[in-house]
This record gives sequence, structure tokens and C-alpha cells, in this order.
Amino acid sequence: MILKIFSNVIGDVQRIHSRKRSPEERRKKIITHQQWNTRKKQHECPQCFKTFPTPSVLAIHQRTHTGEKPHQCSQCGKTFTQMAHLKTHLMIHTGEKPYHCTTCGKGFKSSSEFKIHQMTHTGEKPHQCSQCGKTFSRIDSLKTHQMIHSGEKPHHCSQCGKAFTDKGNLKKHQRIHTGEKPCHCSQCGKTFSQMAHLKTHQRIHTGEKPYQCTTCGKDFRNSNVLTIHQLTHTGERPYHCSQCGKTFSQMAHLKTHQRIHTGEKPYQCTTCGKGFKSSNEIRSHQMTHTGEKPHHCSQCGKTFTQMSHLKIHLMIHTGEKPYHCTTCGKGFKSSSEFKIHQMTHTGEKPYHCSQCGNAFTNKGNLKKHQRIHTGEKPHHCSQCGKTFSQMGNLKTHQRTHQGE
Repeated sequence: MILKIFSNVIGDVQRIHSRKRSPEERRKKIITHQQWNTRKKQHECPQCFKTFPTPSVLAIHQRTHTGEKPHQCSQCGKTFTQMAHLKTHLMIHTGEKPYHCTTCGKGFKSSSEFKIHQMTHTGEKPHQCSQCGKTFSRIDSLKTHQMIHSGEKPHHCSQCGKAFTDKGNLKKHQRIHTGEKPCHCSQCGKTFSQMAHLKTHQRIHTGEKPYQCTTCGKDFRNSNVLTIHQLTHTGERPYHCSQCGKTFSQMAHLKTHQRIHTGEKPYQCTTCGKGFKSSNEIRSHQMTHTGEKPHHCSQCGKTFTQMSHLKIHLMIHTGEKPYHCTTCGKGFKSSSEFKIHQMTHTGEKPYHCSQCGNAFTNKGNLKKHQRIHTGEKPHHCSQCGKTFSQMGNLKTHQRTHQGE
């Protein structure tokens, strides 16, 4: 009896395996199996409902919600959500760069950095924006870009409320409030809030200028300066002021200009309390208190507070006058001098004194004139203490001490 039952079971199994399924049946069976297997492997995050193939990957993801960073660097104390990220970070301390580009010889800490770098040689940008068609070498760059279209800025500064599309930019911004400058130059000790700024600075010491203008051959230390320079050849000024229609080649220049209309002066001198529209203006102003003039002329030894002033001065020695008036043919060393000269032909005097209505071609002359009303005399003689409203008058006076 038992043998009979056993033989019947064997027969049933054999019939199941021997029965031939049609190709369509087999296809459906495979699809059903794959779907079941996929569902089985999907592990859902209860907070954002994102799914992951394994519990361990889900656990790593959940740290983005909890803020947990269990992997700590023994060298600097920095923490990471993943061991792989810690290992890559440790190479900063060891200097190890195991991935080398065969094209240019540059070394990289991780395979992902290396792959992205290779695309700079191949020109490959596999990630495309479905909205505008712009392409990117990295998926995270595409995701950040897509927020321009959606208007999404998920990362907010707790200090001032400013919002950013990615966490990295928020971290950089927060250093404005904290004053943190973690990136140090080993050559001169100067510190920077961003690694990119340090790298650009280091090229001052190495003399490296890897970015070249294809139009005039001029070399630059960073790509941003090259991009801005190229606009001098095309004449393009894509940034427009909605108040007065003035155009600019750089967004930063437009933002600084807009403060003329708003009256905003966010940079304040801690010595005298004077406010300024831009960080460059306050830096130049602070040198009036310290007496610092770091830019030296190699020809005559004259010193300047700003590099731009030194460049204009050097044209005295070279005789160069790159700005020419199309009306009278006169040449000028700087664009500001040229613009002021053009007003002699047009009769334009855009700077008006609010006290007496007197008009001037440039802001400097207006400021000098206003001292008549205010009685301000900011120029002091170091010999006798006498004060003057204008530097020219001080220089004339100083000759009385020198016996000239």
C-alpha cells in the first residue's frame, strides 16, 4: 500500500516536470517571480517612504533623518554616516590618492571622484535636465540644477533664514556668521572659508594659471575669472538692473550696484563706523586706518592699496592707454577716466549736490565739493597737524616744510 502511494507521488512529480509550458507561460512565470523577488527585497523608509534593496542600505539612509554619524575620524574628530566616507576622508590626512588619471597624471582619493574627473577629458555629460536640456557629469549636480526650475531651496540658515539648493552651499554660507576659515595655506598661513578659494590662492605661490583665453591667449588662475574675462571680447553683459537698466558682466557687480538704489551698506568699518556697499570697498578703506599699501611698483617703488590702482599706475611707465575716445582720439589709462572724459563731449553731469544743486561729472569731485558745506577736512599734515579738505592742498602745504 505504502509503495503504491509513493509511486503515485513520484509519478505526479514526474508529470509536473515533464509537462511542457508554452513560451508565453514561461515568460509570465519569470515576470511573476521577478516581481515577487523585487517586492521581497524592497525595504521602505517609514519617514519618507523611499525604498531600498537591503535592510543595511535602509539603515544608512535613515541616518539622514536621525542625524546619526557613528563613524568618527581619530585625527580631526569629523563624523560620517558611512564607513566608506570615513575611509575616503582619512586620505586627506595621509595624503593617499590611489586613483590616477592616465591622461594628466592627477591623483584622486575615491573612484567616484576619479570617474567624474575623467569626464573632463572625454567631455561626457551623461545626466540631462528634462526641462532645459542642460547636461551634467554628476547626478547630484543635475539634482541641484533642477531646483532652479522647481524653485525648491530645502536648506535654510538658522541665523538669517537664507535658503539654499544644496547643503554644501549652506555650510559655506554659515561660515560668514561663524567667521570660520578652516582651509589654511601652508606657504603663507592665510586662511580661507572654502577649499576652492585656498586652491586658487595657492596658484599665487606656484604661478600656475591653467585657464587660457582662446581669443587673446591670456592665462588665469581660476575658471570664473576666465569666464568673466571672455565677456570683454563678446561685449556680453547679461545682468540687468530692473531699476535703471544698467547692465553688468557679473551678478556680483549687479548686486553691489543695486545697493545704490536701496541704500544698503552691509559692510561696516569697526574703527570709524563707516558703511560700505561691498567687501572690496571696506578692505580698501581699512587700509586708510592701517596705512597698509601691499601693492608695489617694480619700476619706481610707489605703493598702492589696490592692485587695480597699481595696474593703472604701471601704464605711466609703459605709456599704454588702452581706452580711446572716438570723438577726439584722446587715450586714457582706465575706463573710469575714459567715461569721465566722454562727459566733456556730452555735457553730462550726473552727480548733483543736494545742498546747492551744483553738478559734477564724477562722484569724487562731488565728495570734494560737499566738504565746503560740511566743513570736513580729512587730510592731516603729520608735521604741524594742519588739516585740509583735499589731498592736493595737503601736498602743496607739505612742500613748505620741505623747503620746496
